[in-house]
Amino acid sequence: MTGDGVYNGLKQFIKGRMVLAEPMSKHTSWRIGGPADCLLEPADRDDLRLALAYARRHGLPVAVVGNGTNLLVSDKGIRGLVLKLGPGLGELDVRAGAVYAGAGVPLPRLANRALRAELAGFEFLAGIPGTVGGALLMNAGANGCSMGERVSRVDALDLAGDELVFTKTQLDFTYRKSCLSCRKVIITGALFSGVPGAKEKIKSRMEEYQSRRRSTQPLELPNAGSVFKNPPGDSAGRLIEQAGCKEMRVGAIQVSPRHANFFVNLGGGTAGDVMQLVEMVRRQVQERCGLKLLMEVQRLGEF
Repeated sequence: MTGDGVYNGLKQFIKGRMVLAEPMSKHTSWRIGGPADCLLEPADRDDLRLALAYARRHGLPVAVVGNGTNLLVSDKGIRGLVLKLGPGLGELDVRAGAVYAGAGVPLPRLANRALRAELAGFEFLAGIPGTVGGALLMNAGANGCSMGERVSRVDALDLAGDELVFTKTQLDFTYRKSCLSCRKVIITGALFSGVPGAKEKIKSRMEEYQSRRRSTQPLELPNAGSVFKNPPGDSAGRLIEQAGCKEMRVGAIQVSPRHANFFVNLGGGTAGDVMQLVEMVRRQVQERCGLKLLMEVQRLGEF
């Protein structure tokens, strides 16, 4: 089998939604991205295992996405099979002072479940628009907290569909990075430890973080969160503003007037626009501030 025939063959084995030549702009928070050869939303873990086994048997490249935040997909799209992890991996349970969350669970939903269980330590997730799987891979964080601080165990599959378990002692989280990002694994879920707390105080902190986010970030326009990592002891946004890059624009992509480390899509922006603006900002910051900024946003597809 070649071309669409390979993907149509996959339809016989899986229950989830499958679409050919699906524009990835529909699946990224930046509203950018060319077509994926095949996009599959697994209905459950079994679906995911079957899809991985099928892809391996037919030599199909595999890419994984969640909510499409913190992600830039090429204008040329993505070759092979794209697995979008969502409600099919949406398990969310409280287990004796801990919370188990599937990879497709939205982070605000995890924060709210912990709130109901009166478990503190998850408040920082309330305003982050990603899902558990992607947030673990990049050790997402905000307000001085990060995912790795709360993880006790991570469940995953390798590309053959075999199950893997990583205990806390096997996991190594650093700033915006985890050891899992260097391995060919797909996170399916994780167990997070919480700290007993008063519901009113937990809720108050969540509301404070969400209010701060609304007032400082351009949430009204498509964006991918922070474009650059913060250098040690400094802020990428501050450096970009100091270098005179605020409101700089390429095509329909603009450095946000509200937060300089956010690039907003004013309508019809492309991955090419983003990368051109990234290089312009990076060069100007290095020339004027003497620091080279590193991208936090992940790239996927043909660049």
